[in-house]
Amino acid sequence: MALSDLLYPDNPKRKKELIQLHQELLDCMSTNFHATNELVGVLNEHLGCTITPVEMRESSTVKENCEIIIQVMSEIQHQVQKIDSDMKEKLEPVLYQKLYDIKEPELEKIAIAQRVFSIIFGEATSTAAMVAIKLLSSNHLTLSVSKLIGLLAQIGASVLGGVSITIIGLGLEMILHAILGAMERSQLLAAVRSYEKHLAEFKAASEKYQHAIHEVTSLVRQQVQ
Repeated sequence: MALSDLLYPDNPKRKKELIQLHQELLDCMSTNFHATNELVGVLNEHLGCTITPVEMRESSTVKENCEIIIQVMSEIQHQVQKIDSDMKEKLEPVLYQKLYDIKEPELEKIAIAQRVFSIIFGEATSTAAMVAIKLLSSNHLTLSVSKLIGLLAQIGASVLGGVSITIIGLGLEMILHAILGAMERSQLLAAVRSYEKHLAEFKAASEKYQHAIHEVTSLVRQQVQ
């Protein structure tokens, strides 16, 4: 009996479920890599950062690709925290608090940020200040990055974490043999269900993450036109 028949004895159509789950994950990860690089480009160009863009590696495993994007997202978090530290250090407490006051006009916040960047860089554009304010005031982006990092770590440690992302083209039996090994059928089903849950959460968090980045990058495009 084929391994896939052992895993799904009651429903032949579900033999393709694992491939579909894996492909959905790869599509979602690819989009996240693209969105992350867009944000990296904005940070490097307008805020003087030197973050290296990243690409999915087809020869690497799901876990290794998760670690790649976690690393660059953590660097983005670090840069946002550094911007906040610079603001806090160089501004009077009253002005610093204005940056986080939802009632304060955004143009006023941008003017405050531009003063700080002028001190740091010698000169600063309103676009740089606008990006900084958007990053500092966007709980949406901050929370979505943190959520996504956690989910990527879970997926990397899941049943498919050790599978190369190129194994899709090798056929169902190869995938099942690669990821399932000698696990009992009950364990296999539990592992796949857990993976489904992780993927559903990952897709939802990815959409929020990508939307938050789009808010920043679209504002930059409007600013420079």
